[in-house]
Amino acid sequence: MVALVSTVAYLGLEARAVEVQCQIAPGMPRFAVVGLPDKAVGESRERVQSALAAMGLSLPPKRITINLSPADLPKEGSHYDLPIALALLAAMGVTDAEQLADWVAVGELALDGRVVASPGVLLAAIHASGEEKGLICPAVQGAEARWASGIPVCAAPDLVSLLNHLKGTQLLAEPVPGEAEEPARGPDLKQVKGQESAKRALEIAAAGGHNLLMIGPPGAGKSLLASCLPGILPLLTPGEALETSMVASVAGLLEGGKISRARPFRDPHHSASMAALTGGGLKVKPGEVSLAHLGVLFLDELPEFQRPVLDSLRQPLETGEVSVARANAHVTFPANVQLIAAMNPCRCGHLGDPALACSRAPRCAADYQSKVSGPLLDRIDLHVEVDPVSARDLALPPPAEGSAEVAARVAAARTLQTARLDGTEMRSNADLDGDALEAHATPDETGRKLLMQAADAMRLTARAYTRILRVARTIADLGGAEGVGRIHVAEALSYRRQPPRA
Repeated sequence: MVALVSTVAYLGLEARAVEVQCQIAPGMPRFAVVGLPDKAVGESRERVQSALAAMGLSLPPKRITINLSPADLPKEGSHYDLPIALALLAAMGVTDAEQLADWVAVGELALDGRVVASPGVLLAAIHASGEEKGLICPAVQGAEARWASGIPVCAAPDLVSLLNHLKGTQLLAEPVPGEAEEPARGPDLKQVKGQESAKRALEIAAAGGHNLLMIGPPGAGKSLLASCLPGILPLLTPGEALETSMVASVAGLLEGGKISRARPFRDPHHSASMAALTGGGLKVKPGEVSLAHLGVLFLDELPEFQRPVLDSLRQPLETGEVSVARANAHVTFPANVQLIAAMNPCRCGHLGDPALACSRAPRCAADYQSKVSGPLLDRIDLHVEVDPVSARDLALPPPAEGSAEVAARVAAARTLQTARLDGTEMRSNADLDGDALEAHATPDETGRKLLMQAADAMRLTARAYTRILRVARTIADLGGAEGVGRIHVAEALSYRRQPPRA
């Protein structure tokens, strides 16, 4: 007899069906797991055997073979423990094999028989919903699995409770969906003294989902401005919240099944490796650019990142996804992020200050800023100079306008974009392309002439030209204008800068 239990294998944000097959046959005692298991799956033999021993059961002295089908699909992770144990118990006649056909099982086993958390339960629940099956998962992740509505969820604290529930002698409580977390309150724009041009650029970036680079001396408030951005961004829609939660689930970061509608904000240190930023590793996991999906990726001290690491962001910024290629797998994660970067004008940070200027200027600035490649800078829509703040500026009273007022204008502009882009895959002005860009962002005659003159004078690339149109469309939306005019193009052009020349 061969007992069958359904489970899944995770490839990026895709859960693929895996069938756990267990056969107990006469022969020398042996417990083998086949089907391209990794180290964690291979070690499941010891965890399963110890969990059964904790229940008072011992393995039959026969040849036990566990096959994870399809055999050519790599199997990674500890979530195979529970389906392997259930298949083995079904083959031993402890539980009903036919009853397990209606379930997909995931979960790691402790040595004492507890079912403990494993990453990716939300993806498994969505897969089970598509297969019209129920999901068996750890009790601590029942709230997470419940977000995939419409399927029965059996959240078991341990193996004994699960078997009793399947037999009908004990009833496990149906889990409820995790609570939607209230967005955390970050710094308010009222804390920023001065910096009106930088705050205007931040508002435009938030309204259109544009990438932003802030350049200024140390202590000018670049990091504070970036940390204020989540407070003026619109909340995620329910569908977008589910997308970001799927990334967090596969990364093992979704705690208590709580889904937040706040946009992610990730700020990795400049020592981060390429695998940490874009994803990868021995077991391919999403990187910072994917964990920031539909949110903000803040890179402080931009030139201090390794150049290959920064250049690895060029493709995700353009396509909205990152592909991690391995010899045995090709995994794609979503990476539709808004890049906010900050940097000093030169290594000493005081370029342009007569009292503190470096004696090597402007060569110092050219060498320092050249650490960031031109193609990456070309993908950043807004470049803004952040001037130093004096002690007199800090003594001034707080500005009358804070994050609440700016967030209201941003929300109004996003509402216009949502109505305009309804029926397309584009989410904001930063995504405008092709016919949509021509239809909605083409400036009037005076604006077009100004743009042509600037394109010749600034030697704009095709990408820079497109991004200027997108920014101009956002500026028009913030002003409530139906079309893009000369004044909108002029302001968009003011946020393009030429790199310093030695």
